[in-house]
Amino acid sequence: MVKHVSLRYLLPAYLFVYLLSAFAWRSFVVWKRTGINPVVFKRTGSAHDYIGRMFKLLFALIVVIVLVYSFWPNAYFVFMPIDWLERTWITTAGAILLVLSLIWTLLAQTQMGESWRIGIDQEHRTALVRTGVFGLSRNPIFLGMIITLVGLFLVTPNALTLLTLVTGVMLIGIQVRLEEEFLLKSHGEGYARYKQEVRRWF
Repeated sequence: MVKHVSLRYLLPAYLFVYLLSAFAWRSFVVWKRTGINPVVFKRTGSAHDYIGRMFKLLFALIVVIVLVYSFWPNAYFVFMPIDWLERTWITTAGAILLVLSLIWTLLAQTQMGESWRIGIDQEHRTALVRTGVFGLSRNPIFLGMIITLVGLFLVTPNALTLLTLVTGVMLIGIQVRLEEEFLLKSHGEGYARYKQEVRRWF
């Protein structure tokens, strides 16, 4: 049974704001400014595009989890809640992580500017961003996504949110390595120095 009634209303609102501001709006802004679609995952059989499809499934699963948690609480038991993690301080910590991850992600996307992409853009060369939060982490947006998944698990601890956390971390890890390989080829020595100066995560 869902114990934190207020979260039933706040969580879907958060998810809507997160998806709208962190993905849809930023992608629209970049497209409007450059005429380039920043969503570059395609439907090929490459590892890159396969990861893109897996990300879509992961986001769809998260939407289902949140909707059931919020609007069909009597069916929430099918997700196998982890009751011993349903503590007020754990829920509060998760909610704080969700808010901080959204702020962090939006800040990173803003600082990325027109270089923002969802996937690896091999057709348009983008600038290598090294300032702001990118001076603290080479992958601040992916770091924000991981923190979001951790926060979601703490707020709604169950078997499926644990699955999304583990799967999400694995997918992000693969995508980061694909992007690092591409950036090294694209930016050469500049990216090699950046890798030496700034950690992958934090």
